Amino acid sequence: MASTHDLLLTALAEQIGQHKKILIGFSGGLDSTVLLHLLVRLRIQSYQLSRERMALRAIHIHHGLNPKADLWGEHCRQVCADWQVDFRTEKVQLNTRQNGIEAAARNARYHAFQRELQPDEILITAQHLDDQAETFLLALKRGSGPAGLSSMPARMPFAGTTLIRPLLNVSRAELEEYALIQKLPWVEDDSNQDDRYDRNFLRLNIMPLLNQRWPHFPQAVSRSASLCGEQEQLLDELLQESLDSLITAEGSISIPPLESSSEAKRNALLRRWLSQCGVKMPAREQLQRIWSEVALARQDAEPRFRLGHYDIRRYRQQLWLLPQYQNLAGTILAWDLQQALTLPDGLGTLLCAKENGMTVRKPTANEQVTIRFGVQGNISIVGRQHSRHSKKLWQEFGVAPWLRERTPLLYYNEKLIAALGVFITKEGQNLPDNEGISVQWKKITHHI
Repeated sequence: MASTHDLLLTALAEQIGQHKKILIGFSGGLDSTVLLHLLVRLRIQSYQLSRERMALRAIHIHHGLNPKADLWGEHCRQVCADWQVDFRTEKVQLNTRQNGIEAAARNARYHAFQRELQPDEILITAQHLDDQAETFLLALKRGSGPAGLSSMPARMPFAGTTLIRPLLNVSRAELEEYALIQKLPWVEDDSNQDDRYDRNFLRLNIMPLLNQRWPHFPQAVSRSASLCGEQEQLLDELLQESLDSLITAEGSISIPPLESSSEAKRNALLRRWLSQCGVKMPAREQLQRIWSEVALARQDAEPRFRLGHYDIRRYRQQLWLLPQYQNLAGTILAWDLQQALTLPDGLGTLLCAKENGMTVRKPTANEQVTIRFGVQGNISIVGRQHSRHSKKLWQEFGVAPWLRERTPLLYYNEKLIAALGVFITKEGQNLPDNEGISVQWKKITHHI
């Protein structure tokens, strides 16, 4: 009869399947040490059976929160050297302004994983059964719905590859038993004893009582989380066709069909739209404000709602999810037309050539060339008899409000010559018998 330890190895092999390139998040604690040891054993077993070597790498995230952090990193390096595992340490900076230290550390960790992952490499992390129960209770404390209560999936898409958590059905007690029998070295993070942190409070004060009264409480919670996950998966399948019909080619979502939906269906569709864009699940109150303050704002308004690192805006009866752009108002860039000009905030590059761009007249010797952003007032453009206000022109040319402030404006001294890619003013018109210049705007494509 197979031992519990052999069953762990077999279950790990089944979850990894045919993947041969693996990156493990290695903190040096009990959980990740056991997982790394199992992977090393699996690497040996795989080579013995098929003579195919598994590419195993470990990454240690140095959060810089504990005075012992350097010692933990050295411990991890030594363990990986002893077990012949490629190893690297990644130091991260934490942004604690929005959600506190625990969330900031987790976000920094997963951003580091995302940066480090190589093509065809999967990520494996060591969360276990007790972690799953704590995550469920934390979601319950926040008032989460089924998506939040589904807690951590055993397998999920991540950074263009797959994230696997193979220990979610294994208790901490089982991991400790394995580590003791195998004589594995691990580090203990003394901050885990600080119950000011929510997860530690549950682990130290609540879970022992629950386990004492109901010994199989973590398993029951895990089943509930799985059931919530199944419900969310079913909703995903049922709503996918509706969602596909609402999302435009640019990634925005159409408002009118949502107006005729029930609030429950509308919220479910908005959540899935945001999820597809990689945005953290918003609270119900946030969804209500997005709908009332942005989608249903008066027609002449330019509403905006900040959600994490993004802005949600409305344009042409669609909701758009956008990065938080830098305010470029007042920016003036001197431009030597003989050189390429790099624009701020990832807007790309301007080049001056003789063709393949927007053709305007050449500046005279006493005209200084600059690039600016944001224009107000009446403008006379080529092809129009009368001037029009800048806002009307932007609307006429179909330029979204947030792009109006990010469209490079070409000036000769104080004369507006062109809004690049949009219009040329009468001051910038090039006559047929003149040698004009062609201005190219090479944009950088951003994907959310």
